[in-house]
Amino acid sequence: MREPVRSWVRFLPVAALLLGTTLLLSRRYRAEVVPPRLALADFPVRLGDWHGEDIPLTEEVLNVLGPGDYLERMYQQRAGGPQIDLFLAYVPTQRTGDTVHSPKHCLPGGGWTPVESSRAKVEIAGRPVLLNRYVIAHGDERQLVLYWYQAHGRTLASEYWVKFYLIADAIRLNRTDGSLVRIITPIQESETTEQAEARAIRFAALVVPLLNRYIPV
Repeated sequence: MREPVRSWVRFLPVAALLLGTTLLLSRRYRAEVVPPRLALADFPVRLGDWHGEDIPLTEEVLNVLGPGDYLERMYQQRAGGPQIDLFLAYVPTQRTGDTVHSPKHCLPGGGWTPVESSRAKVEIAGRPVLLNRYVIAHGDERQLVLYWYQAHGRTLASEYWVKFYLIADAIRLNRTDGSLVRIITPIQESETTEQAEARAIRFAALVVPLLNRYIPV
């Protein structure tokens, strides 16, 4: 007698997805809400005692990324010191199939290979942030990578939750904009992975409080 109940329980997630898709399609032709914001090119060049220089993105890279606003900038505290590569991506609409690209698909490029991957919950600028943590290697060189997705005041590490909220916010807010924050720093021969990670997190603490001006809540 319990089998029909279990069948209905299994059907509920499918029904919810079908309902959400129906509502999303019903709003497809409504003008999407894209809140005002500052361009990523205006993101501060100086963060604390870090000074950045823009890395121009090639036309080939921009074609892969698709329509959106992108910034890649190399920051350094002093000449000869460790650098931090900051990449910010903002996609104003994802209804046309242009989505925020996962760094997982880009990290192996250029000969870099992931050798460690995990998630870490850290406190950045007074708020908990769940982020993806990678160690990548190219020959004897190693780099530490931190990245997360951000949209509508929400920070996420899981791509599955990103997709869930993409549909939910499209229905609730009529918005599908989203963003990615990625930080890369080398792991020097004279330091441990934990030391490089601590440097990246300290840098992230300078970035996070500024993001709402460029990635609207």
